[in-house]
Amino acid sequence: MQFCKKCGNLMMPKKKGGKAILVCGKCGAIISANIKPKDFKIGMSSNKREEEIIVVEKKQESKMVTYPKTAQQCPKCENDEAFWWMQQTRAADEAPTRFYKCTKCGHTWREYE
Repeated sequence: MQFCKKCGNLMMPKKKGGKAILVCGKCGAIISANIKPKDFKIGMSSNKREEEIIVVEKKQESKMVTYPKTAQQCPKCENDEAFWWMQQTRAADEAPTRFYKCTKCGHTWREYE
């Protein structure tokens, strides 16, 4: 492994005619290499891993996240229990928005503080 004296980038081997040279990929500097072109092989390899893809159905989505419950009346079905969470929807110096989701009908509404 050799680095470019000009910019410090890694020098890459290339075959040029019957000679081997080292070329800087950044600045293009060229130096001769002390190896024979037949002694090295230019190529790229990748260790690509297989990734498992998990599909989340809408029915499973509500089971995966557990929100706290509170006594809030749903404006749609008048149920007296709702999940709640807070989220910063405006500027950081303003109060966060509290969201509610009815445990019975799933209606979502928000409350600004």
